[in-house]
Amino acid sequence: MIRQTEKEQTDRAIRVLEMYYKFNKGHRIDKAWEAQNYGVSERTIRRDIEDIKAVLASNRARFGVKEEIEYDRKEKKYYLETHHNEWLTGGEILAVCKILLDSRAFTRQTMRSILERFLQCCGMEQEQYKAVEELIRKEELYYIELQHQKDVINDMWAIGQAIQKKEYIEIAYQRGMDQKLVYRKLKPVAILFSEFYFYLTAFLDDKDDSRQHFEVMDDAFPTIYRLDRIQNVKLLKEKFYIPYSKEFNEAEFRKRVPFMYGGKLQKVTFRYNGNNIEAVLDRLPTAEIIKEEDGVFTIRAEVFGRKGIELWMRGQGDSIQEAP
Repeated sequence: MIRQTEKEQTDRAIRVLEMYYKFNKGHRIDKAWEAQNYGVSERTIRRDIEDIKAVLASNRARFGVKEEIEYDRKEKKYYLETHHNEWLTGGEILAVCKILLDSRAFTRQTMRSILERFLQCCGMEQEQYKAVEELIRKEELYYIELQHQKDVINDMWAIGQAIQKKEYIEIAYQRGMDQKLVYRKLKPVAILFSEFYFYLTAFLDDKDDSRQHFEVMDDAFPTIYRLDRIQNVKLLKEKFYIPYSKEFNEAEFRKRVPFMYGGKLQKVTFRYNGNNIEAVLDRLPTAEIIKEEDGVFTIRAEVFGRKGIELWMRGQGDSIQEAP
């Protein structure tokens, strides 16, 4: 191995810095011209450019700006391509942190761990990191856990793997109405989140006779289970099959279960005379205004089951009346 002299090391450092300066100024670098300019071989210039590329790659994680040295084959020149907005902005990072905290979806310990690692992975400068940390510190300090105080992340991941592989699971589930522990063999199809809780949506195994107690025995849509009420998950490594014509559409299903109650798919029509029609339309993704008269809106929405929509309508007081 040939060791460089101190002068050669200095010359190389100056050469690399000057070329990087040219790149940043938008210049396109011709390898042959630079070799002649510096009195070195083209191979040396190519090695210098590779070193610059390596530094840019290592800096990407630190500064959130993707810079790459590209080669224009037509002009036979190198140039710097900069891609901005590779990372979230400070405002976006703060927004995600606020959503996480307001969701109250995790235990205090899990929430703190997620926030800390999320902030560390965002590529923020130290000053920006401290600013976001300061803005969420008080809310994190007074964070209130949900009553069940159960960490659902491991179960969620296990179920997610079963969904991806289309494999049956068996769960021990504690029902909310009577606290009875029941066992179900399921075809899991989606995990949803709504108002503090994660939910599993799944089809019952075709041979499960518990379906006789359901509102719709041969319902074409899955049942809903709160993840924190699942006491045990067993992955069966047994494949299930759903015909393409009956494939579960999570987005369409989610629009029709804003209150996470199952049941028969139906249309509900009601009148609204309040002063915030946008809130109603946002709450019910399938809602449409079919008539407006003197500030009173007649709205129709498609939802699963009656219980959830009825509870919500009663909670709106006199501003909502069910239409005939």
